[in-house]
Amino acid sequence: MNGYLKFVVMITLAIGLSLNATAAESKFDEVDAFSVLPFIRSVAVSPDGKHLSVIRSTSKNGDYIIEIYDANDLKKSPVTLGANKMLVSSVVWLNNERIAVNFRQILEDRAHKYWVSKFAITSIDGKSDWLVPFSKATRGGFQLLNTLPEDDDNILVFGDANNNYVPDVIKLNVNTGSTAILVRGSDKINGGFIADYKGDIRVGQGWNLANNSIDIYVRKSGSDDWQLLKEVSAKSRENYEVVGFNKSNLNQLYVLMNHGEDTTGLYLYDIDKGSYSERLYGLQGVDIDAVSFNKQHELASFTYTEKQPVQYFIDPKEEALNNQLYPLFPKQFVSIISRSDAEDQFVVRVMSDKNPGEFYLLNSKGQLQKVGPSRPLLTEDQLASVKYISYSARDGKKIRAYVTMPTTGKAPYPTVVLPHGGPWARDVVIFDEWSQLLAHHGYLVIQPNFRGSTGYGLDFWMAGDKNWGLKMQDDLDDAAQFLVSKNLADPKKLAMFGWSYGGYAAFVSAMRENNIYQCSIAGAGVSDLNRINATLNDNRYLSILQEPTIKGVSPVEKVKDVNVPIMVIHGDIDSRVPIEHSHAFVNKLKEFNKDYKYVELKDADHFSDTLFYDNKVMLYQSILDWLDNKCGLRN
Repeated sequence: MNGYLKFVVMITLAIGLSLNATAAESKFDEVDAFSVLPFIRSVAVSPDGKHLSVIRSTSKNGDYIIEIYDANDLKKSPVTLGANKMLVSSVVWLNNERIAVNFRQILEDRAHKYWVSKFAITSIDGKSDWLVPFSKATRGGFQLLNTLPEDDDNILVFGDANNNYVPDVIKLNVNTGSTAILVRGSDKINGGFIADYKGDIRVGQGWNLANNSIDIYVRKSGSDDWQLLKEVSAKSRENYEVVGFNKSNLNQLYVLMNHGEDTTGLYLYDIDKGSYSERLYGLQGVDIDAVSFNKQHELASFTYTEKQPVQYFIDPKEEALNNQLYPLFPKQFVSIISRSDAEDQFVVRVMSDKNPGEFYLLNSKGQLQKVGPSRPLLTEDQLASVKYISYSARDGKKIRAYVTMPTTGKAPYPTVVLPHGGPWARDVVIFDEWSQLLAHHGYLVIQPNFRGSTGYGLDFWMAGDKNWGLKMQDDLDDAAQFLVSKNLADPKKLAMFGWSYGGYAAFVSAMRENNIYQCSIAGAGVSDLNRINATLNDNRYLSILQEPTIKGVSPVEKVKDVNVPIMVIHGDIDSRVPIEHSHAFVNKLKEFNKDYKYVELKDADHFSDTLFYDNKVMLYQSILDWLDNKCGLRN
């Protein structure tokens, strides 16, 4: 049975989905298996629990459509919704009969191409027209702010209703498209709006030009008067985020903040008293990432991340529900991603290093139906185990990292250091396509959360300041040397591959003295620190907050020092790191007669979800050929 036919059969057994015969006849090799876009992108249950929305691909390139199933009988043929010229990104249930659909589309303005997102509303029976709110009225589009669970007919959106360049909060009728402005934006408050569970806008923010700060405002329940809650200085790196309201007292806010501590914790702010509580919840060594509320609008849990996200339950019912799920999927990451209002239907997603993702529907009677796998071509025997380790950098700082073990060969292995982007981010590896691709082809992969990564507290985050290509780079080299010391990595077969900031690190890795690497691969990388800082100058807050931290090695100025072969890869419509970064670096490589290869991905933006099948095949084949042959890591 060929790969794609197996793909079809597996899904058909799950929920009766199918693909056309032409696609089923395609033959898949091991790169294809990793390059095919997810078969199921997302699953969500309607508020009443009677229907299930599934975003499902129709080809190896995605071409996603929406299918609406009877949640009580997944074998029934679904209603199919889609659009020929738009790419479905996500679905949000607005009420029991209507959904909001987010699309993506490439637009072309003269010689310039770029991706845009759009939003439309339709009924789940497929019989109504598509309602595209503000298709001509608002400048720069709008964003969904709140689905108003207590109001079936209306939602709150955020956009420039009267084309005065100041966004407003608008109530939108999902049936008729009629609108009413609830909160007019002003010079003082024009973003960051948050509604309480009643739908009242209670929090907003604006840029304070005089103080170079973001000022966050709040108003008491039932009041129209705004009062200053917090002045977030561009010179401060402390976290501050309003995450919800105390249902028993709507004049109390839950806030994630440092409040003088190294890590982010949860506090309660009392508007009437103008004061914060003691830290309600917090940990040493890692930040709280987020909080969640139950259907009764009460605080239910918070999450933090060690190897994987960990949920700490405050609501005992929520804890009991999840504790019933975990034994069904031992040693896997289990999460409830959608639920009905009555909490009698739940969509459950299951993932692990050897499971790219599966979706299930669970009802209150404990019946569990498999909706389907996300990536059925990637089977457990193709995928590798991931370990979460720590090592000491050369100055003694503790660095955590993910190590993906090869599925073939024996130690010491050819090894790839794979740094994350950002750099103000961190890797959270459950299933990671790139590291799994490399491990499947015999490479040991390490993904360090080097200094400057977020999630481990302020001190660790700020330790990366002004250390681009310096101590941050040492942490990456020390990751490889750690594996060498454990006889896991072959010291004569080391490489670096990174994307975005990771691409920057890969540029630098090709020019270090006493280089430990045999080659490097820089994807969508920053090559010019002056150029990236000039971009930050367009945003005064970022120019004060981040620009002073971006100091160190500017790769384009040191191309003459490149001493190993380097492959440079970039998407041709990258909106985050413009392709000029790679063009400038490649031009210098030519000037100094360096050993390189350049790969350009057509219609690819910066982020991985804009890489389609053809992009990924080209990317993956190029990477493996470069590592195997040019770098000689598999010889």
